[in-house]
Amino acid sequence: MGHKHTFKYIFLLVFTLTSTIGFSQSKKQQELEERRQELRNEIKQINDLLFKNRSQKKSQTSLIEDLSYKVNVRRNLIKITNQQANLLTREINTNQKKITELRDELQTLKDNYAKMIVTSYKSKSEQSRIMFLLSSSNFQQAYKRVQYINQYADYQKEQGEAIKVKTAELQETNKALLRQKEDKQKLIDENRVAQRELEVELKQQESLMASINKNLNNYTAQIRQKQKEADKIDREIEKIIREAIAKSNKSAGKKSTASSGFALTPEDKILASNFVSSKGKLPWPVQKGVVKLRYGKQPHPVVKTVMIQSNGVRIATEEGAEIRAVFNGKVLAVQAIKHGNLSVLIQHGNYITVYKNLSKVYVKKGDMVSTKQEIGKVFTNPSNKESILNFSIFKESNTQNPADWIYKM
Repeated sequence: MGHKHTFKYIFLLVFTLTSTIGFSQSKKQQELEERRQELRNEIKQINDLLFKNRSQKKSQTSLIEDLSYKVNVRRNLIKITNQQANLLTREINTNQKKITELRDELQTLKDNYAKMIVTSYKSKSEQSRIMFLLSSSNFQQAYKRVQYINQYADYQKEQGEAIKVKTAELQETNKALLRQKEDKQKLIDENRVAQRELEVELKQQESLMASINKNLNNYTAQIRQKQKEADKIDREIEKIIREAIAKSNKSAGKKSTASSGFALTPEDKILASNFVSSKGKLPWPVQKGVVKLRYGKQPHPVVKTVMIQSNGVRIATEEGAEIRAVFNGKVLAVQAIKHGNLSVLIQHGNYITVYKNLSKVYVKKGDMVSTKQEIGKVFTNPSNKESILNFSIFKESNTQNPADWIYKM
């Protein structure tokens, strides 16, 4: 009986170790790999969208903005790759230790099994089993001795199976170790390449910054002027939204139209609810794009002493890219804004998405649009071929962070 319990304990221990450690990538390793691939794709998009047309002359501020953005993404890529390599090192060490333990356990099992076979052979040759049974003092004792002989035979089989299980586990762990070593070397090689590319970009950045610092006052003035123009466009957008809120309350028969929110119909409430339930899963307003400027108050990417306010995100995209509605809704307004080209506002209940800097618009006020429907074409600057979509989300008249709403933004 003791042998039986010993085998069960060994099998349970093997099963627990196998389940806990596993041979597939850890969850953390999978998360890091997913993030690494996202960053690699982002760098590819940056090269395609921001650095492809080198013949086009960009302003130095645009060049340094693009380069600074690329440098930050590449630094993140190097950091994530290092984390992956370090995690693999820990997993390799764990598996190497496990292999040593498995070899020791397997040798012990084989030694015990060999002794058992020798003992069993001697017992057969001497016909001791029969004598063992015949020497019983009564039938009950003989029955118990038969049970013991059967249990011993079963235990022999189980020990043989335990050796098979342990051998298979050792082979799988060895395979996993080889894969991990190959993956780690690949990561190290990729990081060396990324580090060399980063060094080149940092030198370019340093050279551009030296030029900008010579005329820092002029650049600072340009940045502040652009911020004033952006603020003016934002005020016009906010005015359109406030007027729409007032109109909805007036139509609903409310005495005061100065409410902070829309008067929603039952259909509007359903639309708003569906919009909220899609938070974090909304499609991008362009097929290909990278976020050059994020939401909120932040230091300028070039002149860090100047603070800028962004009520949405600035997305660099392809020349002449088609702009898409991110959700079902109704066109609230199509606005030709001075210094800002065309803008489209789409209402989703008490939420509004805003698409600014369009050269063409395919919809008109009052039109119903569906998710991913093309609503216009981005404006492409003829002098430098930059195609920038300014995208914002409002709840009533309050801005939202688009990164919270758009999938993997």
